Amino acid sequence: MGNKMIEVQNIKVSITNINDSDYICISDFTKFKDGRSASDDVIRNWLRNRITLEFLGTWESIYNPNFNSVEFDGFKSRAGLHTFTLSVTEWCEKTNAIGIYSKRGKYGGTYAHKDIAFEFASAISPVFKLYLIKEFERLKQIENQNREWDVKRILTKNNYLIHTDAIKNYILPDNDYYKDREWLKYAEEADILNVALFNTTAKRWRELNPNLAKNSNVRDYASINELTVLSNLESHNAELIKEGKSKEERFEILSDICKYQLDILNNAEKIKLLNESKDSD
Repeated sequence: MGNKMIEVQNIKVSITNINDSDYICISDFTKFKDGRSASDDVIRNWLRNRITLEFLGTWESIYNPNFNSVEFDGFKSRAGLHTFTLSVTEWCEKTNAIGIYSKRGKYGGTYAHKDIAFEFASAISPVFKLYLIKEFERLKQIENQNREWDVKRILTKNNYLIHTDAIKNYILPDNDYYKDREWLKYAEEADILNVALFNTTAKRWRELNPNLAKNSNVRDYASINELTVLSNLESHNAELIKEGKSKEERFEILSDICKYQLDILNNAEKIKLLNESKDSD
């Protein structure tokens, strides 16, 4: 997976993910400090500070079982001396550190675990650090929303299998004439759900949205609440088909279910947003 980018006070900052942990390119931060390319020097000066080493050593002790504390003690004893220098590469090789590392090539630079990156940002500028945290949290919020959407979409696809199985076993006639045309029945049943939920058929939606991706459909642009309801409608329709309900009967029942469930989910969302707004005040 490629790196992600956020913009902090007009500076683009690269973020990568390693073992489900976010690592932020702290080399990018130095552009805020002096606008020059001497990022390695800035990071070296930060590393030779005793407070920095104590922070890094504590972090590694908590999260890294292979951390070489003996080498760490040696670095710490020399921290602050005029003759003491330390590079990221040397720190990692001598202590087996995992919280910070340097890489070359595309997206090259020094990357640090978000905990360490925020600490380094303090040395750059407290204001920069605040904006960094703000933009990072905004990125995480977007990622969580997308992840939730993906889960709902997967759930909808799974229930779609239940839905199509009911169509196959209870609606499609068992003769050769319909074998090559069974997709028509599947499309008809899918459109019952589309009209109940989105108030449009798949074909009509594509006609109204000619500029969208060729193979996209109305469900690809549904909200999380709509996908939740759609998943429920597919299960309900499968049961109604098994009960022998007509298409007209099923549409009325599904429309009522759709309205009821959407109202609940949308109202709950409004209440949540209202409470969050009050808390922020």
